[in-house]
Amino acid sequence: MSSIQVRKVHSFNGHRDCVYTLAGSTMPSIFFSGGGDGMVVKWDLTTPNEGVLIATLPNSIYALHPIKDSDLIIAGHNYEGIHLLNWRQKKEAASLKVTSAAIFDIITFEGDILIATGDGALVVVDLLNLQIKRKLFRSEKNTRVLAVNPETGEVAVGYSDSYIRIFSLRDYQLKYEFQAHQNSVFALRYTPDHKFLISGSRDARLKAWDVTSGYKQSAEVVAHLFAINHIAFSPSGEYFATASMDKSIKVWQTEELRLLKVIDKARHAGHGTSVNKLLWTSHQNQLISASDDRTISVWEIGFPGPGT
Repeated sequence: MSSIQVRKVHSFNGHRDCVYTLAGSTMPSIFFSGGGDGMVVKWDLTTPNEGVLIATLPNSIYALHPIKDSDLIIAGHNYEGIHLLNWRQKKEAASLKVTSAAIFDIITFEGDILIATGDGALVVVDLLNLQIKRKLFRSEKNTRVLAVNPETGEVAVGYSDSYIRIFSLRDYQLKYEFQAHQNSVFALRYTPDHKFLISGSRDARLKAWDVTSGYKQSAEVVAHLFAINHIAFSPSGEYFATASMDKSIKVWQTEELRLLKVIDKARHAGHGTSVNKLLWTSHQNQLISASDDRTISVWEIGFPGPGT
């Protein structure tokens, strides 16, 4: 492993239950969190631990997603649907009953909101009029995670049946499906050059899939002791981090899928329980992590310069 320097900068407290999700904003220092207490909280990396409550919903929040070029964030409200929240005004702009199941992930592409639900659906909602356009059922197990590839016009969907399914963003037809892991697929991200899809699973393995060859597997790493919950790329795309149920965060070199650093409780005063979500910001390259231990940690990641 390389000489990456890691320093814990802040620990944000305030949630009364597990913190399940994080989302960025149009401003590099501002981010949002959601958790088992139903709270959506705004934080600013320049003023640590001064959280602002945006909304409190009756059920857990597993997914938050900012709407580009606006002050709106979408909150996935388990068993109720989605809420569009104006974070500056601290009020709800709209809501839609999408499902009576859990909502595990939300992303947007052009005029569509894509939602992964606990009843095995990929739900497509028109962002402008907030109407359901279609529900795609391809599994009886949970739809867990979504990743968009704008270059190929595809959305990759990870399921609890261990499969990844690739749909066209033009007409939502199924293009590929393959058993990717031995257990639920919890984490999916396309590399910044859009040529590979990286997946993480409950089986603790990281895998890379070659987009240009029809998603043939190109690499595999036994990455953690327990489930991989999330993957986040650095702003430069040269590195990515994984969050795991084994309480650790690991930093990897993207091109070679090479482990560079382990961030854990023993070595860096890391989290005491499962790490659920990551957000790698462009604010001083700081990495944010959310955990079942009800805290949000902020990490300063220092990479060696050329020739070191």
